[in-house]
Amino acid sequence: MKTIFWVEDQYHWVNKFEQVLIDANFDVTESEDSVETSANKLILHKFIESASQAINHSTEQPDIVILDADMNGDQDAGLTLSALIAKKWPKVPVIFLSEHSGTGIEEKVFEHSSSQDFIAKHQQNVERVLCWRIKALLRQQQLSSQSKSNQSESTLNSGDLLIDLATWNCYWLGQRLMNPANSQRPLAPTPRKILRFLVESSPRPLTTIQMEQKLESDRFNYASYRQHIKTLRHSFEQAQQAVDSESFIQRCKSGTGIVTFGDQGAYCWIPENNKG
Repeated sequence: MKTIFWVEDQYHWVNKFEQVLIDANFDVTESEDSVETSANKLILHKFIESASQAINHSTEQPDIVILDADMNGDQDAGLTLSALIAKKWPKVPVIFLSEHSGTGIEEKVFEHSSSQDFIAKHQQNVERVLCWRIKALLRQQQLSSQSKSNQSESTLNSGDLLIDLATWNCYWLGQRLMNPANSQRPLAPTPRKILRFLVESSPRPLTTIQMEQKLESDRFNYASYRQHIKTLRHSFEQAQQAVDSESFIQRCKSGTGIVTFGDQGAYCWIPENNKG
């Protein structure tokens, strides 16, 4: 049995997919010929307001989320919910099921959300297509989870921050940290290394001399340290804005994130739950 969180404002689409989703076998551990003994739990919302409240107050997360893109005349309704879901349930796969495939709405979804799929409602065998895609995403999630558990020593986690120690890629709230001057390019190696060292040292700050030693660089000084910190903060800000309207830079000024330490030319990583 899987729990499906579905937001759809049109009754004829609810009637078309509701029983299909309840009856489908999404158990990725069984063979294709096996029979699911328990019906799936379908949590259905027809308005963005009720869906938002349910997400904010939920104490358990679903296995998958299905969103309509354009609801009640609001073309950004699905994107708004997607951002909320990315913050509340960052590991839950999101599928957009929409009448607006091949339009600017689909382009915005892939550019401004972390959704994994976009399915057109008006296509042949759409019910079966939806079930195939859901099962594929659940299988990918399971494989990813197994891989992470087998390689737990290859990642460094601190609150909503994840650093892949094999690739040096850094993720904040599920968003990859990119170059703030060019969001199409990854964050440069030195800022990523500085971030790793700050997280590993947390809650102890690292001075310019200490960071110079860790980087094994004889051309590192406070000016360059400060510039790399500025780059990191703006990269976090970029990732934060992709998820919600909160400011990461403002968080730093309030004492969490990448915090300036005293007058020694030092910085410190302080996750939210360590404040105070």
